[in-house]
Amino acid sequence: MVSQKSKNSVKTASNKYTGDQIVVLEGLEPVRKRPAMFIGSTSLSGVHHCITEIIDNSVDEALAGFAKNVWMIIHQDNSVTVIDDGRGIPVDKVPKYKVSALEIVMTKLHAGGKFDSRSYKVSGGLHGVGASVVNALSEWMKVHVVRDKEIFRQEYQRGNPTTKVEKADLPAVYGEPDIPSKFKPRIISGTITSFYPDREIFKEGISADYDTIRKQVKERAYLVSGLYFHLLDTRDGREDHFYFEGGISSLVEALNRNKIALHDPIFIQKQSDSIEVQAAIQYNDSFSENVESFVNVINTIEGGSHLTGFRMALTRSINDYGKKIGAFKNGDESITGEDSREGLTAVIYIKMPSQNLQFEGQTKTKLGNAEIQPLVQTTVNEALDVYFEEHPSDARKILEKVVLAAKARLAAKAAKDAIIRKGALEGASLPGKLADCQSRNPAESEIYIVEGDSAGGSAKQGRDRKFQAILPLRGKILNTERARLDKILEFAEIKDLVIALGMGIAESLTPEKLRYHRIIIMTDADVDGEHIRTLLLTFFYRHLPYIINNKHLYIAQPPLFRIALGRDVQFAFTDEELEKTLKKYGTGKIIPSISRYKGLGEMNPDQLWETTMNPKNRLLKQVTLEDTIYADEVFTMLMGNEVMPRKRFIQTHAKSATLDV
Repeated sequence: MVSQKSKNSVKTASNKYTGDQIVVLEGLEPVRKRPAMFIGSTSLSGVHHCITEIIDNSVDEALAGFAKNVWMIIHQDNSVTVIDDGRGIPVDKVPKYKVSALEIVMTKLHAGGKFDSRSYKVSGGLHGVGASVVNALSEWMKVHVVRDKEIFRQEYQRGNPTTKVEKADLPAVYGEPDIPSKFKPRIISGTITSFYPDREIFKEGISADYDTIRKQVKERAYLVSGLYFHLLDTRDGREDHFYFEGGISSLVEALNRNKIALHDPIFIQKQSDSIEVQAAIQYNDSFSENVESFVNVINTIEGGSHLTGFRMALTRSINDYGKKIGAFKNGDESITGEDSREGLTAVIYIKMPSQNLQFEGQTKTKLGNAEIQPLVQTTVNEALDVYFEEHPSDARKILEKVVLAAKARLAAKAAKDAIIRKGALEGASLPGKLADCQSRNPAESEIYIVEGDSAGGSAKQGRDRKFQAILPLRGKILNTERARLDKILEFAEIKDLVIALGMGIAESLTPEKLRYHRIIIMTDADVDGEHIRTLLLTFFYRHLPYIINNKHLYIAQPPLFRIALGRDVQFAFTDEELEKTLKKYGTGKIIPSISRYKGLGEMNPDQLWETTMNPKNRLLKQVTLEDTIYADEVFTMLMGNEVMPRKRFIQTHAKSATLDV
């Protein structure tokens, strides 16, 4: 079945949700001993993981067909409250254990209704760590259940109940003065969970980042069409409300917001026994691929069997249509998977019984269910065949796009093969301007990509030759957002960079041949330097994402100021650091002599080493990718062909810009 708009076809679970459906697998003891095994990290990302686990419990009620709203509040003290208007966690005693179902759910690992298909058909919570782990990692937790016209309450400390499950009045969260009336829902039934992350576990801090939570919630709003999300941060008054009737088709349109779409989103949906397959597809005029994959409400950022099946079906359907209408001159011509992904924006979304889910790894980033691949492949293949027949205009636009990509691929093959051949580890094949390091161990080797010959000369003289390589760039590189790979590789500076890294590019990528595990961009602290850095980031993001995803990319932080205090010389990396230094020394008899560096070339080799390249003193920013949707949108807006989005961005942020004039 193919349509232009998404429909919310969530299968409802049984209305009978009672204590005898709660199953206990094991206790909570391992959680506090090894928290990272359950939430991935004890940094701030672990706090965010805990918040989304509680939110996902509420989302599961919506997937089951009961909840219509989810409220999330960050309080002044950094505690968090999540509210839903679902059925409410059962409070009756579990016959087998003679303890309240609420207490078991909140204090026993892997306990809940998701292990019983009668209570939840679809859930993100089976391999999710669940409320019990969040409870174990919280200084305190309070749960209110509104059920059967009554309110029940239980409190906990670090996973242990401190009260019995007892009847209560409305929770205090409704009366807090810093919460607007719109965030004081009078729910007839549902669950209200408040918790305070344990500072003994999360030693780096417990102050949740609103933007991170906002992104995760917005993502879920796209996936569960018809569910309202309400967010409030009482620390600064920020709030957001999300509701998307269009589901994943709306998400695809959002991903293509700053691009020129070639057709309306193609929406595919099919229910096969207990598994539902959804896909939304829309091509644009760019050269990059942007495909998101989900299982229930879990973002499978590493893909898996569902993504593999989708890609195979897409390539086959386009090939079949091209052959059918005679688009290929020779009978043996066809497009490849790489061709079919150029300019593709898509979302593949699977809903399936929680108890059958198989993920590779505790962090749930890759779907492992082998049976999903043929199901998705058949579903997408059949649906696209029908769609192409019924929408020949859209089908031809897509075919023209991928055929053009195939021609570009063939034209670029010789150039790419030449670069890959030269990208071997032999020193004779490396670019002449590369000052390589002595070490051949990638784990201890690093390369500085330096702006200009002057800075490159200082860096070559000041470096530690044992493990530091220098590659100077002459001028600004090509904007790779607006060019195909064959044109990109014709640009000398990029070609030299690819050869120096040694791992190839595109379909010939060989990650194990990467010659340096720290790739450091070092440019001047001015507008030109920032532009060059942005151009390099665009190249890595679009064409060597492996470098970013595996945390090999860094940005050097050269100092802005040199402060002479008699014979003593200090360096300041920011205006704030300069002010602190002046406050500390400026009141003495010696008036500091301050010099502002306009470029790396103004530093002598010793200064550059001591401030920017010496591992003992330097500051490096690691480039990571936390929000793929937002990152794609920003790169498209800043570096793409469309002028108006970029103009609006400049007008909006002009006053906050720091200019070196």
